[in-house]
Amino acid sequence: MNRRKFVTGGAAVASAAAVTQAVAQTPSLPTIKWRCASSFPKSLDTIYGGGETVAKRVEQLTGGKFQIRVFAAGEIVPAFGVVDALQQGTVECAHTASYYFVGKNKAFAFDTTLPFGLNQRQQNAWIYYGGGLELVREFLHDFGIISFPAGNTGVQMGGWWRKEVKTVADLKGAKMRIAGLGGEVMARLGAVPQQIAGGDIYPALERGAIDSAEWVGPYDDEKLGFYKVAPHYYFPGWWESNSMYSLYVNIKEWEKLPKEYQAAIEAASYEANIDMMAKYDFKNLAALERLVKAGVKLHSFSPEILKAAIKASHELYEEESGKNPSWKKIYEPWKAFRQREFLWHRAAEFSYESFAYANPFTK
Repeated sequence: MNRRKFVTGGAAVASAAAVTQAVAQTPSLPTIKWRCASSFPKSLDTIYGGGETVAKRVEQLTGGKFQIRVFAAGEIVPAFGVVDALQQGTVECAHTASYYFVGKNKAFAFDTTLPFGLNQRQQNAWIYYGGGLELVREFLHDFGIISFPAGNTGVQMGGWWRKEVKTVADLKGAKMRIAGLGGEVMARLGAVPQQIAGGDIYPALERGAIDSAEWVGPYDDEKLGFYKVAPHYYFPGWWESNSMYSLYVNIKEWEKLPKEYQAAIEAASYEANIDMMAKYDFKNLAALERLVKAGVKLHSFSPEILKAAIKASHELYEEESGKNPSWKKIYEPWKAFRQREFLWHRAAEFSYESFAYANPFTK
């Protein structure tokens, strides 16, 4: 299936119908069962649900002939072990956040997010039309993986803190659960980043092993109970201006699939990518209202912290470009896209939102 044709015109519903019809007209297609390792616990139904959405739609689109069973983090492999499991052939696919694997190569971050990067709509524009998916897939090919965007949270919150942080000096020595390159930027500001899987964050925060923790936003954070031990809730999560999740597939297994099943995965992943964002936008508001009623104290990061963070982020990117060819190959076109895309959003989106949010309807 031509990807650019897939994401235009008839959209996901029409494409899904075409896939179903194609499968129905090919009765000789084989029965296939895959295992999908998720990096998320089942309790976080929205983010874990991205993998479930893909599995459900693939089964429906193929008349039950292609089944994918999703396993929560730890059921087959740990949350951060899914890439190794794919490479070793333990599972055929995984639903994960690529920035968990920046320890292998920082270029993994582009498939999820970069501090002070793109928002969710801009990420989709870059991935689907701006050459991003081709660049990411070229990089992942060396790891034996092909990726499919399959979820997004949008901009995240800035995490839960035991004490207020007003200046960069307040970050010094603070042990914070934070993933991806945001952790490296925080380290440059004096914090001590910790990468901890979602289901293990609360115990670490409760016993004082960490001073702060970020996850996603109000809906998930309320479920994890962070507010019970860390009452200060910050925004924005500048390290995750969007957070895209992907279905990773072992390339050898992908190449074995009939083209109709490949099309089903593409259609299902596209649906999951749109669906997750809509769910979070719907669910986060009510969760935030409940948290505030429970006594949570909302704070915005100070201009001092934000300015120091964006400076440290850009320094990190330029330094990495000088020593990591894989990073530079993606970063240079990504940076150019970001600069141009910001011009459009500044003219339209930002100007509208700045006025509308400051002038709400009144009775």
